[in-house]
Amino acid sequence: MASTPRVSVLVPCFNEENAVDETIHKLDAALSPLGDFEIVAIDDGSVDRTLERLNALATRYSRLRIVEHDRNRGYGAALKTGMRHAASDMIAITDADGTYPVEDLPRLVELSANYDMVVGARTGSDVTYSKIRKIPKYFLHRWVNWIVNLKVPDINSGMRVFRKDMAQKFVRILPNGFSFTITITISSLRNNYRVRYEPINYYQRTGKSKIHPIKDTLRFLQIIGRTGMYFAPLRILAPIVVLLGLATTASLAHDLFVLRDLTEKSLLLLVSTFNVGMFAMLADMIDKRSQV
Repeated sequence: MASTPRVSVLVPCFNEENAVDETIHKLDAALSPLGDFEIVAIDDGSVDRTLERLNALATRYSRLRIVEHDRNRGYGAALKTGMRHAASDMIAITDADGTYPVEDLPRLVELSANYDMVVGARTGSDVTYSKIRKIPKYFLHRWVNWIVNLKVPDINSGMRVFRKDMAQKFVRILPNGFSFTITITISSLRNNYRVRYEPINYYQRTGKSKIHPIKDTLRFLQIIGRTGMYFAPLRILAPIVVLLGLATTASLAHDLFVLRDLTEKSLLLLVSTFNVGMFAMLADMIDKRSQV
């Protein structure tokens, strides 16, 4: 293209042959008022006709570019590849499965002029969620709120706009799987970037979901804990120190007033409380120093 596009929209695609045509068509139509833009579709090693459909679409839509993975590497890996190939400094992401209202994307792009990241929060009037996903999401949501010390409307929305240079600062810790969005949420909020949440709808997907409820929930827990330790170690470890302190106090009270003797259990709890507390403070000091 002759000029740098205003925004590069990344669309990871893995076995989305039934939805990718409509998604690209809606994206191109919705983004037309913006003028300069590009759509970068990343085929993540699809084994169906997704790549064939994308190649056919590229002949119809001049602003569509296709990047291929030789094998399935994961949602986050596809986004990282897309960012490397993006011509714009402003990145937008959305899914190819028809779940996100791409007609709202221009609104998020317009708002991004005053923010480091604008997230489409799935809190609109028409939101369709699998009931089995609501249970783990409830607890994950509150844990993320605790780590970032803010009320986050949507911790892992897949439709958002952000500056490329911000994402590149965290690229070494951004995972290759579905946890990409949770990680960039925690990373940006803990580092005081300007983040805005805009309500959007969320629809029933076309085709089969790639999410594995148990496996991916456990992975989300691991990623949230790891990212929290990286940027907010005191928020992660403080509850553990408090629990150990209460257990130590109860054990010491039982030893002194009931047994009239100090037991190894109380000493072990006391040492554990001290060690974890010191580790939490040291980790927090290292985190603060790295920000200077």
